[in-house]
Amino acid sequence: MVFQGDVAGGWPHSQPQPRRRRGALVVAGVLTVVCLAALVASAVVLAGELTRPPTAAERDRATAAELARRWEAWPAGKIFPDTVPYTLSVGGKESARRIGIGHETACEGAVDASLRAVLRSHGCRAVIRATYLDQLQGLAMTVGVVAFPDASKASGAMSGLPKEIKASSGLRALSLPGSVAARFDDAARQEAAIRHRGPYLVMATIGYADGRPAAKIKEKQGYLKVVVPQLADSIIGSLAKPARPDCSSPAWSC
Repeated sequence: MVFQGDVAGGWPHSQPQPRRRRGALVVAGVLTVVCLAALVASAVVLAGELTRPPTAAERDRATAAELARRWEAWPAGKIFPDTVPYTLSVGGKESARRIGIGHETACEGAVDASLRAVLRSHGCRAVIRATYLDQLQGLAMTVGVVAFPDASKASGAMSGLPKEIKASSGLRALSLPGSVAARFDDAARQEAAIRHRGPYLVMATIGYADGRPAAKIKEKQGYLKVVVPQLADSIIGSLAKPARPDCSSPAWSC
């Protein structure tokens, strides 16, 4: 019996593999090696990036970002401490006591109409306010932190504001119902101050806690003008003080 395909007493030989297929296998092998080499190189670079210390530029960016977040990341009591020291021209050192912190943060409602366009055009993010009483509890002082996206925006806003902020057209008074300063309102504002540092402006205004209108006071007391800038300086001094980046902490993004 003869099987079909039996030729010259033996089985048919397999056909030789096409040359094109062998070439494709060689190319695929080369590409695999190249990809593996690229993967190893990428892993080495990534490992280096993860383990190297941050550069000076990265630290600067982290510092700027941390500063700009403080107005919302810090507890309100840290931004506005319980007491703020000040010095009178006569009488020595005294302390202002915080009596309340406002809940509203909208830029528009915290300042008079004449300042709103400037703050808005430079990207004002929020204005947070607190009211203090002087040591004798006769004066009320509202301090407001105006937050901007970065130092450049804050600087632009400062340049766009009047060189001298008037008490009657600056930060609005934060009245606190049920407190000693319940009657302190916009009409009672007598002196004002403003400071700029980093991504913040700090504005402050002062008047009598009993709410007596500034328009009815014939002679302003000089110490009001002495006290109000000291409060602004104290608040912005701690809020805008750069901190050394701690890139190992989740609070920092280096």
